[in-house]
Amino acid sequence: MPLDRQLILHHAFILLNETGLEGLTLRRLAARLNVQAPAIYWHFKNKQDLLDEMATQVFRESYQESAALETLHPWQAWANATSESLRKTLLRYREGAKMFSGTYLTDAELYAPMEANLRRLTREGFTLRQAVVGLTALYSYTIGFVIEEQATQLAPGEANPQYDLAAREKRVNKELYPLAAAAGIEMFTNHDARFSDGVGVIVRGLSAILADTRSSH
Repeated sequence: MPLDRQLILHHAFILLNETGLEGLTLRRLAARLNVQAPAIYWHFKNKQDLLDEMATQVFRESYQESAALETLHPWQAWANATSESLRKTLLRYREGAKMFSGTYLTDAELYAPMEANLRRLTREGFTLRQAVVGLTALYSYTIGFVIEEQATQLAPGEANPQYDLAAREKRVNKELYPLAAAAGIEMFTNHDARFSDGVGVIVRGLSAILADTRSSH
C-alpha cells in the first residue's frame, strides 16, 4: 500500500498499544512499515507532530460518539455522560490520556464540538467565562484521572505490579498513617465509581455557581 498519513496513523496506534508512549518513535514506526525513516518524516516532521495528529483522531472519535448525548437533559446528565465518553475513548489506547494531553488539535472543524458545548452551557444561563471554566474543569479532571488510572496498568487489562494493594499495605505504616493506608483501596480500585463521583463534585459546584448567577439577575 502507498504510504500516507492515515496508514502511518493506523500503525502508530498499534505501536502505541504494543510499546507505550516511550516506545512510540518515528524510527520504530518506519521499521514497522518497512520504510526508511525519511519516508515518515515526509509526513510528520517529528514525534510531537505525530502525537498532535493522533490526539486529533482520538478527539474526533470521542466527539462522534458523544454527539448523540447533546440532547440529554438536564445539563448535569449531559456533563456526566460527555465526560465519561471522553474517558472511555482514552482508555482504548495504552497511555491514551498521556498521549492526548498537551497536544495541539490539527483539525479546525473540531471547534464545532467546543462551540456546541459552550452553547449548551450558556443557554442554561452560565456566562461564557463560567462555561469555559466549567468545561475546562471537566476536561482537565478527565484527562488527569485517566493518566493516573492508566498508570496502574502496563497495558489495557494488564495490572501494573507497582500498584499492587497487598504490597502497598506492607509498605505503608498503619500506625503512623492509618488514613493513608486505608485509602489505598479507594485510590486504586473501582475507577468507574470514583470517576463518576469526581465529575459529580464538579457538576455540583457548577450548579451552585449557576444558582448564584440566576439569583443575582
